[in-house]
Amino acid sequence: MQDYIVRGTDKEGNFRFFGANAKNTISMACTKHHTTPVVSAALGRTMIGAAMMGCMLKGDRDRVSVMIRGDGPIGGIVVEADGTGNFKGYAYNPEADIPNKPDGKLDVSGVIGNAVMTVMKDMGLKEPYSGQIAMLSGEIAEDFTYYFATSEQTNSVVILGVLVDRDYSIKQAGGIIIQVLPNAADEAITNLENKLKGFTSITKLLDENKTVEEIIESLLGPIDMMEKTKVGFKCDCSKYRMERGLISIGRAELEEIINEEENVELVCHFCNTKYDFSKDEIEKIVKTL
Repeated sequence: MQDYIVRGTDKEGNFRFFGANAKNTISMACTKHHTTPVVSAALGRTMIGAAMMGCMLKGDRDRVSVMIRGDGPIGGIVVEADGTGNFKGYAYNPEADIPNKPDGKLDVSGVIGNAVMTVMKDMGLKEPYSGQIAMLSGEIAEDFTYYFATSEQTNSVVILGVLVDRDYSIKQAGGIIIQVLPNAADEAITNLENKLKGFTSITKLLDENKTVEEIIESLLGPIDMMEKTKVGFKCDCSKYRMERGLISIGRAELEEIINEEENVELVCHFCNTKYDFSKDEIEKIVKTL
C-alpha cells in the first residue's frame, strides 16, 4: 500500500488533523542507513512528524527541517520534508544501540539523551523561520507537542509510532497530529483528553488493520477529509550538488586533495548515494575558481 498523509477537520469544527501511514518510507530510510531498532524508532518518529509538518506548508516548494542534537549515543537526527509529501532523514550514528527499557520497549529517550530540537521553515521569504526548544522527554512525540505550544502557540496532540519487528524490519509506522481550532468547544477538548487517556499506540492499531482515518475518527468522531497526499522518501542530491559542495571548500583544500588523492568519493548523508570525482574532474573544478 502506498504511504500517505491525510488532513481535515472534525465535522464540528473543533480540531484540524493530520494523519500519516508511512511504513514503506520509514522502512526504506532505515534500510538505507542500516539502523539499529532503537535508531529506527527515533529516526522514524522524527521523519513522520516532519512529514506531517511539511503538509502544513502552503507552497509546494516550501520546506521544513527538523534537527535534533543531543548527548546520547545517536548524536543527532536531521530530517527534511516539503509541501508535496517528499521527506528524507538520517541519524548521526545509525548504529547506536542501548538496552531496552524495563518494560521491553525501545529506549528512544535514552539513545537521544539531553537534546535540543530546532525547526526551520523555508517558505520563500527573505529569512527562514526558526524555532528551537529544549526537548522535554526525548520520546519525540511529546517534544513536537511542546514545540507547537511554545514556538507556534498552537495546542496540539502529537502521536508517533514505529513498530520494529524481530528481524529489525519496520512492521508499522504512522502518526497523528490534532490541533485545537480557535473556536473549539471546551466540551470537545475535554472529550478528546478523556479518549487519549485510554489510547494505546498507533502502531498497535495499525497492526490490527485499522486505517489512520479510522483511528482519527475514534478520537474525534465524524470527520471531513480535505486532502489525501501520497508521500515517500525522496532525496534531491546529484553530482552537480556535490560539485557545488567541493567548490565551497576552496582552492587551497582542493589543490591539497589533488596532490594527495587519486579520486574523491562523496556520500549523501540522506540516501547514502556515492558520487566519485576523478583527479581530472577536481582539476577542472579548480580552474573555475
